[in-house]
Amino acid sequence: MLSDSTARDRTIAQARLKFLENAELPAAIVPEGILNSWQRSKYLGIGTDEVVVPYKPDYDRESRLVRAATPVLDRLERALAGSDACVIVTDRNGWVRDRRVGEKRLSAHLDRVHLAPGFNYAEQFVGTNGIGVALEERRPNVVLGTEHFNERLQNVSCAAAPIRNSVTGRVEGAMNLTCWNGPARALMAALVQEAVDDIERVMYEFSSAHQRALLEAFQQVTHYGDRPVLCLGQDLVLANTAASARLNGDDHRLLHEAAAELGHAPRARKQVQLTGGETVLMRCRQVDSSAGAAGYLLELAFTDRPSAQARTGTGSRSREERDAARPWPLPGLAGTDPAWNTVSRTVSRCARARTPLLLHGETGTGKSALVRAAHALTGAASAPVVVDAAAPGAAEAGNDLSAALRAVPTGPGRALVLRNADAVAPGQGPAVARALDAAAAQGTWVVGTLRRAPGVPEPLRHCFLETAAVPALRHRLTDLPALVDRLLQRIGAGVTCAPEVLPLLRRHDWPGNIRQLSLVLSKAAAGRRTYRIELRDLPPSLHSTGNRSLSAWEASERDTLVQALLEADGNKLLAAQRLGISRTTIYRKMRAYGITLPARR
Repeated sequence: MLSDSTARDRTIAQARLKFLENAELPAAIVPEGILNSWQRSKYLGIGTDEVVVPYKPDYDRESRLVRAATPVLDRLERALAGSDACVIVTDRNGWVRDRRVGEKRLSAHLDRVHLAPGFNYAEQFVGTNGIGVALEERRPNVVLGTEHFNERLQNVSCAAAPIRNSVTGRVEGAMNLTCWNGPARALMAALVQEAVDDIERVMYEFSSAHQRALLEAFQQVTHYGDRPVLCLGQDLVLANTAASARLNGDDHRLLHEAAAELGHAPRARKQVQLTGGETVLMRCRQVDSSAGAAGYLLELAFTDRPSAQARTGTGSRSREERDAARPWPLPGLAGTDPAWNTVSRTVSRCARARTPLLLHGETGTGKSALVRAAHALTGAASAPVVVDAAAPGAAEAGNDLSAALRAVPTGPGRALVLRNADAVAPGQGPAVARALDAAAAQGTWVVGTLRRAPGVPEPLRHCFLETAAVPALRHRLTDLPALVDRLLQRIGAGVTCAPEVLPLLRRHDWPGNIRQLSLVLSKAAAGRRTYRIELRDLPPSLHSTGNRSLSAWEASERDTLVQALLEADGNKLLAAQRLGISRTTIYRKMRAYGITLPARR
């Protein structure tokens, strides 16, 4: 006669096979949480017969999570010695950070299925498992034997619970207990929760010590003077008025990353470009507490000094700040992102006042479009004249760039753009500067464009009285829907996108910025098979989220895989058969290239 647990395992195993075959399951056979995880795993195309997970051996072994978990794991390791159980800690993304095993046979099995430090056991890679479900659903859970999505995990049971920061409530990682299938598995959930409580208590003690140290360092520095000061810890951000008025949450992240790169160097200095385009000089020192490194103390110096009125915090300053937050539409352009609003206002003001302007930003961000729109807003009848210093032959002997600039019509209502100002040859710098100054003296609005402001040659620096940074598209993705609508209007009347296209576009980094987005939409619209742009109309590269450069062969393989999957309507088995490869191989290739597709319809 079968035991209750053995009979249940067989029932779940049969239900899982029916689920994989798309058969309807009898009610109440599979726990709701397990069934939900199976559905997510199936949608993601997780393999059922092979464990293929990413491996990243380099990680911070002194992180607060690891340091807080170590004494708890040490105690559990002693208690579990010789038993068929194992305890594991992962970070919030599913990367295994520590593992303690009671017996060698279980340790060997876990090694074979890659449940070891450095590997990732998130649900998106392994399917239904204790760690993955705990992190996905943010709650404790137990996954018993045959409830695992992958067959190679079905001879063990596991219980896991998220580890939360007691101060912020944020999930920091997960605690997992794994053992062979058997009677002991009913006690796992209670043991895991007890261990989680111990780790969270230690982390709270660390947080308290860190926060006291950061607060003391912050108070010491801000006691005298009004320079911008920022204190950054894992759970705490302290900023005085001078810093908080000019920084946002994304700036805090950038500064924290820059400080971490400097490490333990005392009083290190570094220049950092903020999300709005301005540059800040950061003086950094690490703040230590009795519990280890607490965070960083940053003393900041902005490259553009705020006015005296802004420093006094008068009511006029508040009105200016409110005005700056309002959208600033320019003819033919779209976007309400704060950084875009700022540069749009600056360019418009310089166009009205005829103030020589240096405009910098990545290729394709819309620098020339901004100049044209702001110039048109002044009522000018003529378009800006563009002279490209990087055009073929522009810097060669016999091709005088300054002569080309002097030949441009000048006067009120005219605009002259020197594109790629950083490409001006050193020998031509003084003559080019004189030509730009002469045009400005005649009332011409002079604009220089380039990728980075520091790249402008020294003789040309005095030609531009103001500078402004145009944000990259990846830094203003909130504007993506409006940009797509505007670009589609230019492509042709009636062209639209399917609802699932925009989320895919939002995932891309867009190194070519708006110019690249426009080209992608134009090609997709030209090749679309219906009245609107569908996912299948987009280039294969957009269906991949890999962050490494691919060789020509790898890019070709990725494109072939994506095309086959799209033609098979997401059916991975059918796509694998058409390509002449196994289903396991196509799963592995999809994960290697970061290929994501919508669920099969």
